[in-house]
Amino acid sequence: MMTDESQMTRRDFLKSGAGTTAGLAIGGSALVARSGRVRGANDRIRLGIVGVRGRGWDHIEGFSKISGVELAALCDIDQGVLEKRLADMKERNLGQPATVVDVRKLLDDKSIDAISIATPNHWHSLQAIWAVEAGKDVYCEKPCCHNAWEGAQLVAAVKKYNRIVEHGTQSRSNSAIREAIDHLRNGTIGEVYLARGICYKWRNTIGHAPEEPVPAGVDYDLWTGPAPMKPFTKNRFHYNWHWIWDTGNGDIGNQGVHEMDIARWGLGHRWPVKASAVGGHFMFVDDQQTPNTLNCAFEYDLGNGKRQMLEFEVRHWITNHESEIGTAAFGSEGVPQAGLAPHKEMFGGSDTIGNLFYGSEGFLAIDGYDSYRTWLGRKQEPGPRANGTGNHFQNFIDCVRSRNADDLAAPIEEGYLSAALVHLANASYRLGRTLNIDPETGAAIGDDEANRLLRDGDRGYRAPFVVPEQV
Repeated sequence: MMTDESQMTRRDFLKSGAGTTAGLAIGGSALVARSGRVRGANDRIRLGIVGVRGRGWDHIEGFSKISGVELAALCDIDQGVLEKRLADMKERNLGQPATVVDVRKLLDDKSIDAISIATPNHWHSLQAIWAVEAGKDVYCEKPCCHNAWEGAQLVAAVKKYNRIVEHGTQSRSNSAIREAIDHLRNGTIGEVYLARGICYKWRNTIGHAPEEPVPAGVDYDLWTGPAPMKPFTKNRFHYNWHWIWDTGNGDIGNQGVHEMDIARWGLGHRWPVKASAVGGHFMFVDDQQTPNTLNCAFEYDLGNGKRQMLEFEVRHWITNHESEIGTAAFGSEGVPQAGLAPHKEMFGGSDTIGNLFYGSEGFLAIDGYDSYRTWLGRKQEPGPRANGTGNHFQNFIDCVRSRNADDLAAPIEEGYLSAALVHLANASYRLGRTLNIDPETGAAIGDDEANRLLRDGDRGYRAPFVVPEQV
């Protein structure tokens, strides 16, 4: 049963005064509301982190290293997770922020300048929309949307409320990968005709999980949020939610969206004219609903009779590697690093994550972490190459201070367009047919079933956790 509080929309919640106390005590700390302020270059930015179990801990560690950022509050629906994170932060002298279960209370506090969102996919858009409505800037983990329509609503809300919103595709802040994209733009490998994103990650079976009582300290109503309420099982909860359609988007929408973003970025396109995907859930019989093996293709119309392709492939188990992608186990000269398991020394690790770009004068490979290499001409002579680093969290904070959205490495519209390719591929896979796409709008032409999947995952929204029709 939903609580009275969770039956309200965020706007109703704010209007009711239920969350507007000037000194709201949460988890032993106080979030002290204060009026709007002009932020100087040296002023502290008070940040709330929403979802702190997995990727959220990376947010805690990353933002804690940035000068002038105060980790003011942690928000999570699992009290046990909150307590563990407070202990982790105390051990590392990272402070003791306030804690809150309901994100709406966090958003009501005027002393919070920005939030970072590391919750499950089905919450990303709604929490980000609520945040910009509340005047907060947002770092939103990938993918920014669980379906294409709500991503468009988020983009519209960001424009309406004029907030700084960064998408969590952090490769866009990596200096080497940015350099690789410049090579593609400048013709280093000639005329690019094909981009290929690769996501080969060892994903074991999740097995079958029985229905059971909700764990103590978990607000399962808030965790479920916009999704349909289903009986609790461990396979619908921590991490395994990735493989359930109501809450996740499969590995193409998990690790894969990073490589999808780089592939689309490298080609420089918005919407394709065709999208097709085939695959399945192979080898295991378990509770997973999303495919663990998927081959995708997108076609782009360049005009003048020219076209380009973007391919994407997901594999889940033992596989080969492609080019030098996924060889993080090797040094720059291809020498195995010490201390690795024998199969990793031989094959360069179990995962292959990255991108390949093919052109008329050569090809370029980007690994999924921090480097690129090129091979030029018919003899495939080694060309430009580099390793690099970047700090995506810093980029977000810099833009929060400057108020210049043009300096965002991964602005929300770019994140939305890349996430939308994930949703087009999943829709094609689920329907078993190629989708013809309007290159201006991203809608499936003459295909109501596909557009329904792109609209809400054919799942709908559970009141009151509804993405608004008008933002």
